[in-house]
Amino acid sequence: MEASRICVPGQRLCRVDDMHVPGNGTYASDGFIYSSILGYWNERVNSESKEKVIDVLNSYAQTVIPFINAIVTARVTNINPRYCKCEILTVGDKPLSDFYRGLIKKEDVRTTEKDRVELYKCFRPGDIIIARVISLGDAQSYILSTAENELGVIIGMSQDGIKMVPTSWCKMQCPKTLNEEFRKVAKVQKEYIRIAEHFF
Repeated sequence: MEASRICVPGQRLCRVDDMHVPGNGTYASDGFIYSSILGYWNERVNSESKEKVIDVLNSYAQTVIPFINAIVTARVTNINPRYCKCEILTVGDKPLSDFYRGLIKKEDVRTTEKDRVELYKCFRPGDIIIARVISLGDAQSYILSTAENELGVIIGMSQDGIKMVPTSWCKMQCPKTLNEEFRKVAKVQKEYIRIAEHFF
């Protein structure tokens, strides 16, 4: 494909294979890479993996948006028995200037015992979580999942408004009151905690 080719959102660009992977402004679905923004085709080589990364770039400062399989940082805003609503804050380590909504369905919280998940025991409003984008959803929200050990709550706020510390994979403790609260705790790397702390 030509480097100057203009791409529109939803346009199929090429197949995903051992040498072609989605980058900024694109996403992968059903074995193909698609454009998620209006812009120009760009191809670069990953210096470590030697894969060709397919980007769609434009002249706007904001080119990164959530895409399928992306790891995102989000703030929990609302919970009901069926799903949890979030505000997406970053894609990887890149902060977003635009507002994007995320939705975690009850069945996408963890990999086992999905029918026994109680969302209020997994997340609370104000928590900062790490999640994976599994679907573009609809015009309202991206569909997110925390069904991996590395995903879930990384910064939880107690009922008293104190930042809690994890005590197990399913509980966090308030260091002031010593009260424990249930959470779907992420086994997360330090860089994600560093990113999340910028939003507290």
